Amino acid sequence: MITVRLPDGSDRTLPPASTAMDLAAAIGPGLARAALAARVNGRLVDLSHVLHDGDEVALITDKSEEGLEIIRHSTAHLLAMAVQELFPKSQVTIGPVIEDGFYYDFAFERPFTPEDLQKIEAKMKEIARRKLDIHREEWDRDEAIAHFERLGESYKAKLIARIPEGETVSLYRQGEWSDLCRGPHVPNTAKLKHFKLMKVAGAYWEGKAENEQLQRIYGTAWASKEELKIYLHRLEEAEKRDHRKLAKTLDLFHLQEEAPGMVFWHPRGWSIWQSVEQEIRQVMREHGYQEIRTPQVVDRKLWERSGHWGKFRQEMFTTNTENRDYAIKPMNCPCHIQVFNQTLHSYRDLPLRLAEFGSCHRNEPSGTLHGLMRLRNFVQDDAHIFCTGEQIQDEVCNFIDLTYEVYRRFGFEDVIIFLSDRPDNRVGTDEQWDKAEAALHQALKSKDISYGLNPGEGAFYGPKIEFSLKDCLGRVWQCGTIQVDFSMPGKLGAEYVAEDSSRQTPVMLHRAILGSLERFIGILIEHYEGKFPFWLAPVQVVMCNITDAQAEYVTEITDRMRKAGIRAEMDLRNEKVGYKVRAHTLSRVPYILVAGEREKENGTVAVRSRSGEDLGTFAIDAWIEKMHEMMANYE
Repeated sequence: MITVRLPDGSDRTLPPASTAMDLAAAIGPGLARAALAARVNGRLVDLSHVLHDGDEVALITDKSEEGLEIIRHSTAHLLAMAVQELFPKSQVTIGPVIEDGFYYDFAFERPFTPEDLQKIEAKMKEIARRKLDIHREEWDRDEAIAHFERLGESYKAKLIARIPEGETVSLYRQGEWSDLCRGPHVPNTAKLKHFKLMKVAGAYWEGKAENEQLQRIYGTAWASKEELKIYLHRLEEAEKRDHRKLAKTLDLFHLQEEAPGMVFWHPRGWSIWQSVEQEIRQVMREHGYQEIRTPQVVDRKLWERSGHWGKFRQEMFTTNTENRDYAIKPMNCPCHIQVFNQTLHSYRDLPLRLAEFGSCHRNEPSGTLHGLMRLRNFVQDDAHIFCTGEQIQDEVCNFIDLTYEVYRRFGFEDVIIFLSDRPDNRVGTDEQWDKAEAALHQALKSKDISYGLNPGEGAFYGPKIEFSLKDCLGRVWQCGTIQVDFSMPGKLGAEYVAEDSSRQTPVMLHRAILGSLERFIGILIEHYEGKFPFWLAPVQVVMCNITDAQAEYVTEITDRMRKAGIRAEMDLRNEKVGYKVRAHTLSRVPYILVAGEREKENGTVAVRSRSGEDLGTFAIDAWIEKMHEMMANYE
């Protein structure tokens, strides 16, 4: 007999050569039906894995993230099998799990059509209903290469050829079909029930544009019908909220081929930008930041000294004049150090907080550009804090408070935090890293904030904290960050006079709250579906007349609102008032004011909200006061 240890600390005795499936059956029939795989001594394995005395075993079901990933990986194989049954001349390449689903790349003689996707999905369901057992097979590496070459699977043979000679490889077989894979997989295709193919797109073999073009089929898979339904509904909502579509509907901005990845802001979109920028500017002033402005084009020698030229040269836009090479700045930090260096600072001057709405350019691949979310030109709410090692914790605590305050003003309450600590390849002493990591941990703990860890994911120059927002659809957007930098200040000659009169190198904290302003505005557009809170709305109120007799009154009141700092417009078109109200409601204007003869005589306005609510009649001064209150309260 053998004895294995379960996650709750209890032991279970089994006959020799028992598998993980045998363990599940011994515990109970319910678990035997639900089990998908197992974790044995920390390693994920199939249920067919043979257990040994002393093993620590946890059974994996679809209730866990690991179980869901196994379902998606197995569904990718189901997709590949279905494609090859329908299109025998197709070749499979790779099919990994991705966020919310999976994809598989195929080589085929013609493009797949939407009708093909329907047929493939139907075939996947039919294969799943066959209840094919899925088996792991161990093959000699050279035999596996020969096997796939005989099948005409040249891409798969190339993948196996990269495995060192003499090693064994694992194949997973379901019915007569097999594929190279590490596994694990579900035990039977009957476990794969809740999936949908989403789209087909082009892809290059090995991700290199000079290689053959393949076809990538994307799909999603979930543990239950309800989860799949919720996900598809979320996608429908995301489609409706796509900031690129809403930008066109609401006349906010546009992009065009003559300036790829760079934004043409329209008046209403620029109004949103200004509201966001001015809000952050005011917050910076209140928290002791000094705003600066640095050049857009800087000699390559500075970027060489900072280390950016060696690491990021391919992402930089460059130019040359008078036999000098320049880079259009991809980031702001080296320039901020130049401002710091113009004065010999005392320790009494620290911390020194320098902020800039810094316009940056990065040569992102054209295929990755995506509306406001991925651009070549963007502006960061960037700041750098020059401080001593002892001041790191206090500065991080202050930044945490500031960041949460700003996110709340923009309507985000759900913030996810991760701390990334030292990577293997790093600069600085262990003592510096110990001090910096301890300061970040202590700052988060002092705020009673729960946070996750990304071990080894810190920058090479120091640890960092990342702040991510969850929007109304549950999507997570990484925005804010604060990073500790031991390296760059020293590289660029930054010094301060310490209390003992010695020259010391300051620590530099890189920090941003929103990140890219363009991307953050894109997030806001989708989060609110263009229905911005009053304080952010590009047009806060539109005033409409009923007949020409009220045109002068409407003009007068609109001017009063504008002078009071309200973003007001008027609609004097010769249209029925109901038509005007509907038009401005569709334009997401928060409030529509209507004036007829009665309102003109009484010096009042009738107020309707964009949700269709009739708020009644207000004296104009009372309404202006109410609007100021809404702006002050970030409503």
